Amino acid sequence: MADQGAVAFEVADRVAWVTINRPEARNAINQAVSEGLAAAWDRVETDKDIAVAVLTGAGEAAFSAGADLKEMAARAERGLPSHIVKGRLANGEVTKPVIAAVNGVAYAGGFNLVMQCDLCVAADHARFGILEAKVGRGSPWANQLGWLIPPRAAIELLCTAEPITAQRAYELGLVNRVVPAAELRSATASLAAAIAANAPLTVRAGKAMIRATAGLSPDEAAAVADKIYEPVYASDDAQEGPQAFAQKRPPRWQGR
Repeated sequence: MADQGAVAFEVADRVAWVTINRPEARNAINQAVSEGLAAAWDRVETDKDIAVAVLTGAGEAAFSAGADLKEMAARAERGLPSHIVKGRLANGEVTKPVIAAVNGVAYAGGFNLVMQCDLCVAADHARFGILEAKVGRGSPWANQLGWLIPPRAAIELLCTAEPITAQRAYELGLVNRVVPAAELRSATASLAAAIAANAPLTVRAGKAMIRATAGLSPDEAAAVADKIYEPVYASDDAQEGPQAFAQKRPPRWQGR
């Protein structure tokens, strides 16, 4: 992998693989990880050769066990923490689909990273949990959890601070696919390839529409969706798709 450090970055077949690279610390999120992820999402968004991104953790034990508590203790902060993962993904500014490939535990801040992604493939031994109630901390970042899973399941996660299995996360809709650990990368790559093969403007519009219309009335949602898809219909790719179908050839997407 290129850019070895707290966050590793590689590109293969138009898919960016972003890896939290602190396996000795269960891929805990420290300042270096936070900064590395922010830089990675800048690259994902601006590189025209990248169609999809995958976020994962090094090793097999942890996707990310959350914030680096040793670093947090040294800061001794009171009030909302200043050290949190920031950047385009956290701000909803990555327009390309992002897949979480969860290779182990995704706790606290690691759970937050999963929430920020658009899709999730989990190894069968993965675990998901919001553990802040066990350590007297808060999880305001989980305010969107009731949009992703049933509200009562969200309250249980927040108030019991008990982790759930990958299978339970799949049943709740937090995870798209559960696979054997040995197949995690190949299964994620297959999902990413299926997305990368499609018209990029249509793909990004689909992601944008689902996020932008959550909680809206049907009339409001229709108006927002029409606005999002209007430039897709006006694009060159919208002409290329039918032409390629008629000519019985693969489409040549230009993203414009």
